Amino acid sequence: MTDSIISPPSESFEAQAKIPVVSIIGRPNVGKSTLFNRLIGKRRAITDPTPGVTRDPIPERWLLGNHPVTLIDSGGVKLEREGLDDLVAEKSLGLLGNSDAIIFMMDCTEVTAEDHELLEFLRPYTDKVVLVVNKLDDPKRQDLLWEYYEYGYQRILGVSAAHGLGIEELEEMLLGMLNLVSLEDAPEEEDRVKLAIMGKPNTGKSTLTNLLVGRDVSIVSEIAGTTRDVVMGSFTYKGSDFTVLDTAGIRRKSKVEEDVEYYSVNRAIKTIDEADVVLLMIDSVEGLADQDKKIANLIVRRGKGIILVLNKIDLLSGVGNELEAIKDRIRFLFPILSFAPIAAISALEAQDIGKLLDTVWSVWRQLNKRIDTARLNEAIKDWGEAYQPPRGTTGHFKVYYGTQISANPVKFLMFVNRIKEFPQIYIQYLKNCIRRDLGFTLIPIEIDLRERRRNPSLHERGPKAPVVTTAKREVKRNTGGRAFAKPKAVKPGNKAAVGKIRKSREKMGNKRG
Repeated sequence: MTDSIISPPSESFEAQAKIPVVSIIGRPNVGKSTLFNRLIGKRRAITDPTPGVTRDPIPERWLLGNHPVTLIDSGGVKLEREGLDDLVAEKSLGLLGNSDAIIFMMDCTEVTAEDHELLEFLRPYTDKVVLVVNKLDDPKRQDLLWEYYEYGYQRILGVSAAHGLGIEELEEMLLGMLNLVSLEDAPEEEDRVKLAIMGKPNTGKSTLTNLLVGRDVSIVSEIAGTTRDVVMGSFTYKGSDFTVLDTAGIRRKSKVEEDVEYYSVNRAIKTIDEADVVLLMIDSVEGLADQDKKIANLIVRRGKGIILVLNKIDLLSGVGNELEAIKDRIRFLFPILSFAPIAAISALEAQDIGKLLDTVWSVWRQLNKRIDTARLNEAIKDWGEAYQPPRGTTGHFKVYYGTQISANPVKFLMFVNRIKEFPQIYIQYLKNCIRRDLGFTLIPIEIDLRERRRNPSLHERGPKAPVVTTAKREVKRNTGGRAFAKPKAVKPGNKAAVGKIRKSREKMGNKRG
């Protein structure tokens, strides 16, 4: 892979030419991630009382006065460092020189040695710093704000990120710092291929992300679970813009003990909905695991494109057919993903990355493909003649016609004579035909059924009509349309009334004769 193939885009948050960059800096547990989530209007960064939860810088598109801005949450900078703390601090402080505005956060309840270290470190950037004093959610704390003017910063603002107090004032201050005026309408976001990288811990997700973006946006470590939040980066490949989302490694539920890891896994799973294509990273040495199958099922159920990426092929023994044997085993163990492409790479050695991205582009194009209804129905007719639907207890099942109802995810709607007990084997047959004949060979597709009635009025029950028997029709015909009236009750001994009734009956009998 060379720079001519993959290059950082002009919209990279570290070398921004058009879109302003605003970074949030501070020590651990001052509310940086809470403010970040408040400004962008969604829970993007993990918030937890545990210090040092955020590690990688988290960039997100933010509309400031309807102007697109890249807002970046950063890891807390500690004075006493161990483990990954040095890498976290290096990445956080590395944002300062590339930011157009810096939100330096402090806690109104306490000023620590770490705060003093950051205050001195930020002196060269005073012109683009706004000192935000957080947790002023109690009126008794308002007077504490005056104590922070002694640090010599021009812009000081008190807020409560948790309760949304002072947020409007902060936005107005940032608009002035960036020389922006609020717009009535926000510009439309450009179409990009959104790529999520998922898998178990330590399969090379962050290594591949950094390779694609062209810089270290994710911390890479041998420690499992290094990545916690979803880390976003951008790059350009063959003239097309891509957004890549690096996610936390997903372990089995039984192994997830900490709350932070639980939130990390949830964020990773939610990333599936944001992506177009998901790269499921598999350690080629370890092979396909049950956890990989579960992740793949989540992806397929959401109708997203999926590519099985066999990473670390540089660690294979070098036997001629070893790689093909691994691919065959995957196909055998997971037949439900028979359509999914398999790409073999080495993220560490930058091997076959171009082939992987070509496959991503092919999958993305199929996800956004639409089939004309007339062409689909001609194909349905041909498929029905080649293989007629099975017969049920009340006759043959029939597929009348169909239409494509959505792209990305790709869904088709088929109109049938009966939905109940419609054979799943025929639905799978239709899916296979759609993939083979209509060009959807690399993606999951969904088929919904709807029952079609030839004459709906015949199936709708209206008010019940009166039943007219043959005897009643005969009576009406002989009486000129009049039915027999029920004879009135006659009191015993009323001979005149009885005689009238007898004569009336005799008269009617003569007419019938």
